[in-house]
Amino acid sequence: MRSSSRGDVDPFIVMDVMEQARRLEQSGRSIIHMEVGQPGTPAPKAARKALADAMERDALGYTVALGLPELREGIAKLYADWYGVDLDPARVVITAGSSAAFVLAFTALFEAGEIVGVTEPGYPSYRQILKSLSLKPYPIPTYSADRHVPKLPDTALAGLIVASPANPTGTMLSKDDLGALIAACQANDTAFISDEIYHGAQYEGRAVSALELSDDVYVINSFSKYFSMTGWRLGWMVVPENHVRRIERLAQNMFICAPHAAQIAALGALSARDETEAMLAVYSENRRLMLEGLPAAGFNKIAPPDGAFYIYADVSDLTQDSPGFAAEILEQAGVAVTPGLDFDPVRGHTTLRFSYARSTEDIAEGLRRLAKFMTERR
Repeated sequence: MRSSSRGDVDPFIVMDVMEQARRLEQSGRSIIHMEVGQPGTPAPKAARKALADAMERDALGYTVALGLPELREGIAKLYADWYGVDLDPARVVITAGSSAAFVLAFTALFEAGEIVGVTEPGYPSYRQILKSLSLKPYPIPTYSADRHVPKLPDTALAGLIVASPANPTGTMLSKDDLGALIAACQANDTAFISDEIYHGAQYEGRAVSALELSDDVYVINSFSKYFSMTGWRLGWMVVPENHVRRIERLAQNMFICAPHAAQIAALGALSARDETEAMLAVYSENRRLMLEGLPAAGFNKIAPPDGAFYIYADVSDLTQDSPGFAAEILEQAGVAVTPGLDFDPVRGHTTLRFSYARSTEDIAEGLRRLAKFMTERR
């Protein structure tokens, strides 16, 4: 059968690693998961109770395309709480995960063939979603010496996507750096998209939302990380007032609506701050263990992350083949890690990403295995 070149996207390597780890587990192996950015905790109890109660009362059919009004209101209140931003709930769009938000944003903002800036290292699906929509991702390399603050290229960009805290580095943009990027984009008619999916999971100060600096931006977030609801596939997007109807029409036709059940659970999760802050305390302890344990094991070239739950390691002194090295670690140590090629097609041959989103017990065991592996390898 015929096929479209838009489907010629690269694999999401971390998902391939996850699948290989699953196969090993099915064969009876014990695997420590440091590959995927997935909290080891379930959705908050309040989220699960809210859904259980709703399932007894309601049919849980379609919602309106923009999402449950009470959930949009709850998210607007979150922005007041976290950032002191007075956000009109009408600008909040509920989506089927942040992935659907990216599809909607890219479709609403860009014409086919336009160039959109993406940072490298960065979340790999930005590039692949852009390609699948006949858009051209433009790589903007960032560097640890600059805390991965991107510099706009001379090339004219239709848009720029920036994440803070970033995946895979965990670095956060200061208010001044974020403001300078937004101002530069607006001066050049470049749409600014702020990926804020790791907000709430921060250790060195507070993450700054682009909405603190401008209303003329797209902001994307999700219940996956801070609220520990990855499999529920629920995200949200905040758009300028004059883009709401445009996004609504696209959402109606592309997705109808986000899952009703997940929206009900998310309403409960918004009231579960005691649980989510307890999860953050686990990540903080895991971060401490990683910053001590990885160098002790032999992964010496790392930088402390400001947020998220990843450590991005330079392993150029150990390998020039990060996929092969990650496969060796998985097979011999029983620890799944992600090759840097997922995040940086040019420089990722010599980097690995370690996730510390799982339980503290898992992280401690993973570090023990990594230390043993590195000792035997030497």
